[in-house]
Amino acid sequence: MTLDLGFDARELLRKLGGSSIAKFARNKTVFAQGDDADSVYLLLQGRIKVLVLSEQGKEVATGIVAPGQFFGDGCLVGEQTRGATTIAMQDCVVATIPSVRLIETLRAQPDFAELFVRHLLLRNRRIEEDLLDQLFNCSEKRLARLLLRLAEFDQGREPQPIEPHISQETLAEMIGTTRSRVSYFMNKFRKLGLISYDRTIEVHPARLSAVLQDRSERVS
Repeated sequence: MTLDLGFDARELLRKLGGSSIAKFARNKTVFAQGDDADSVYLLLQGRIKVLVLSEQGKEVATGIVAPGQFFGDGCLVGEQTRGATTIAMQDCVVATIPSVRLIETLRAQPDFAELFVRHLLLRNRRIEEDLLDQLFNCSEKRLARLLLRLAEFDQGREPQPIEPHISQETLAEMIGTTRSRVSYFMNKFRKLGLISYDRTIEVHPARLSAVLQDRSERVS
């Protein structure tokens, strides 16, 4: 399996040493908010949802981890406990890498260190884009952008079907709106031929991207 940064995951784990691989069934927790943070994770297969619980008890989905992405790496900068909960959205295969071993590898292997830094920079850029999206775009455009990302269109690949485990509730949480608004826009997109779906959601990138270019005002 190849990382989105062009690195072979199995070869990486062999070089790292000391890592372990585990399977997580759908809806199983990989780690929970408040757990001890002493390892970094690499998703080899499946998708994982990242959730944050506020002091008021409100749970919000803040992101989705795709195959080939690291997560839980806050421990590398001194995070003692997990700041979020990660849950398998489908059957997943996850590699666990002790933080001490990963730090040693980063110091000893400049090529891997460069790869890992690039991964962090790309993720930071996505976080910034998400923030700007929340601040300046209406919910219709936020949904269009999220669907394009979930279809992996922003990675220069052929769009992939979005699996049914990504529910409208999850989509609503991620763009900061209600499920009813997501349902309304999904039906609208389908009627306009921007997407099609039965069990999976098929995204038509050229058409859906036009929503992001539309400068007319829309209701959030």
